[in-house]
Amino acid sequence: MTSFVVEADGGSRGNPGPAGYGAVVKDAADGQILVEVAESIGTQTNNVAEYRGLIAGLRALLDLAGDGASVEVRMDSKLVIEQMAGRWKIKNEGLRPLATEAASLARRLRVTWRWIPRERNKDADRLANEAMDAAAKGVPWQSSFTAAPSEQGSLFDSPSDAVPVSGGAVSAPETKAAPVSGAGAVSEAEAAQVTGAGAVPVSAAKAARITGAGTVPVSEAEAVPDVSGSEVGAISTTGTGWRPPTTTATSLLLLRHGETPMSVERRFSGLGDPELTPKGLAQARAAAARLTREPYGVQVVVSSPLRRALVTAETVAAGLGLDVVVEPELREVDFGAWEGHTFTEIQRRWPDELATWLADPSAAPPGGESFGDAARRVQVIGDRLVERYEGRTVLVVSHVTPIKMLLRSALLAPLAALYRMHLDLASLSLIEYYADGPAVVKAFNDTSHLR
Repeated sequence: MTSFVVEADGGSRGNPGPAGYGAVVKDAADGQILVEVAESIGTQTNNVAEYRGLIAGLRALLDLAGDGASVEVRMDSKLVIEQMAGRWKIKNEGLRPLATEAASLARRLRVTWRWIPRERNKDADRLANEAMDAAAKGVPWQSSFTAAPSEQGSLFDSPSDAVPVSGGAVSAPETKAAPVSGAGAVSEAEAAQVTGAGAVPVSAAKAARITGAGTVPVSEAEAVPDVSGSEVGAISTTGTGWRPPTTTATSLLLLRHGETPMSVERRFSGLGDPELTPKGLAQARAAAARLTREPYGVQVVVSSPLRRALVTAETVAAGLGLDVVVEPELREVDFGAWEGHTFTEIQRRWPDELATWLADPSAAPPGGESFGDAARRVQVIGDRLVERYEGRTVLVVSHVTPIKMLLRSALLAPLAALYRMHLDLASLSLIEYYADGPAVVKAFNDTSHLR
């Protein structure tokens, strides 16, 4: 199983003084930097900056690898390491909220805490100093790297679905394009989930192109109105989502399949057909226990033909006394030559192709399917289901990419929104479609049945 290293640092010039933090996420196998995070944080103390660096590093790892990842956290702050390991008490009340936040993030991971001398923390120290320099000048930290996407091609069949490019330094293409499940679209790698201040995945310097090129041609139905300025009132829709519906909704309950061996190892899983793990089967049963109760009233179950989704669907359908309707268009995106590889493996073997793919939804993996093409495929089946099962509640069992595409389309959101979505294994989302108004997203990534 892939494991990681987080190195974090923070400091201030004056204590308190102009402060900043830096953190890196590395592949534990070879030390390759996968993500960099840094931020200038105004006037703070050294200890506050150290904790802020730790929190940012843990968040970057969770974006990259998801819950349950194995990580060794390394810092040259003896205070932070010993407090987080539970060996030292937290006496400074000002640090307690930060320590509580860091501990909450750490509980989602499998963490080993390790103190290291400053000379062995050079990457994080460099970033922290850059951030402190920026704080002293009163400007935001800017990465010294060319913006690059991170492992999160949110396309793996992975537990957390993605490899986020955390940070304002990298922005996804602003397009009014067909839905594609970007950073989460990567069958679960969540390719550029831009979530934290200043995080920049390093290993894809070429990904700076993520801010420019490549948008997916928009179909008339998918065009997103410009809602800026005074034109807000000019959007042409008959419903708002604020007032009560006047017709019976057609409801699509979107269920992501359970865990597979590919999810556990965070490998790209598209058209490959792995079985559910024992945990994945338990997740399917938990979803079934929930969906066979009120108030769901599922009347139809449809599924991707891939076994991980089909077995999940059959488990729920059995409890409902329903058959499963298989819809080939609900399959995961085709990752071609990348199928079965980890993000790091792809990054090393196909660096140029990966950078292009993360930046341009019309680009496809070698021998695979682009997000643009997958988006149009999913839009067709989504429209068909709403028309065919008008007024009914339909359970749709599928994968990260198709589900994100349906959600993005329902929200009339630009393509970049997909880079900011996260879907857990066996999670539920709900879209209601009304004849007298727009689609309304009523639930997103609900995993309460798994607790």
